[in-house]
Amino acid sequence: MANKITATRSNMTRIQSALKLARRGHDLLEQKRKILMQELMGRMKEVREVQESMHHVFGDAYFSLQMANISMGIENVEKIAFIVPEEDRFIVRLRSIMGIDIPEVDKLEPNLAPIYAMGGAATGVSSVLDNAYVDARKVVALIARLSEVETSVYRLAIQIRKTLRRVNALEKVFIPRSESQIKLIASALDENEREDLTRIKLSSPSR
Repeated sequence: MANKITATRSNMTRIQSALKLARRGHDLLEQKRKILMQELMGRMKEVREVQESMHHVFGDAYFSLQMANISMGIENVEKIAFIVPEEDRFIVRLRSIMGIDIPEVDKLEPNLAPIYAMGGAATGVSSVLDNAYVDARKVVALIARLSEVETSVYRLAIQIRKTLRRVNALEKVFIPRSESQIKLIASALDENEREDLTRIKLSSPSR
């Protein structure tokens, strides 16, 4: 017999119970895969939208920086840039989707006022630098958003792949094998019953 399963009713009952559980698990995993796929498609759309925005915002920020360098000089722009602290106010929260931790980054304020005085002759800071600062803040905000959605896409894709492997293992290996084992055991039990019946008839005294 395949897989050397002893043809007993207890074994058949055990395999039938495992098969029932496997079918239920298969249905749940397939449902999970569909939900994750829907979530992934939505996130993929967000990634494309953010990437498209990044292209325009980066272009604007680079142009603004060039104008500031031309207006004030690269050295002066660098000196002022060193005054601005690195952005470290990122707050990342986790949201669970079907047991997967999906990051959500709190929205950064792209128009946060610079710590230096805004443009004016008295400060020696040109308004073009103010524009560069504001555009740079927009870039930082978008980078945070892009990191969120790209990380979400990666985690969802990994989990979908794992779930699909489990679905395929149940669908193409475990369930067919269990069904085959049940048929073989049932056939063997029927054969044993026929043999027992034949022996009983042969051993019974004829009238």
